[in-house]
Amino acid sequence: MGRVVLGVYVVLIFVFAIYGNWWGDYAYKGFAFNFGRALIWPVIIIPGLGKAIGMLVLLGVIGFLTFGRK
Repeated sequence: MGRVVLGVYVVLIFVFAIYGNWWGDYAYKGFAFNFGRALIWPVIIIPGLGKAIGMLVLLGVIGFLTFGRK
């Protein structure tokens, strides 16, 4: 089941990258830029999710700086 979910996610990455490259708001930026945006395609669909992911990354960095150093 996990491989199916991962496969669907990867297919959707390429769909979003191709769409963004040809018809998206950032079509002028090139395929590599749009592919990078497509890696986190749920954030494009649900903008509030980006804030949650940003908060988790920030907490991870703070946790690493606090507990990772000895």
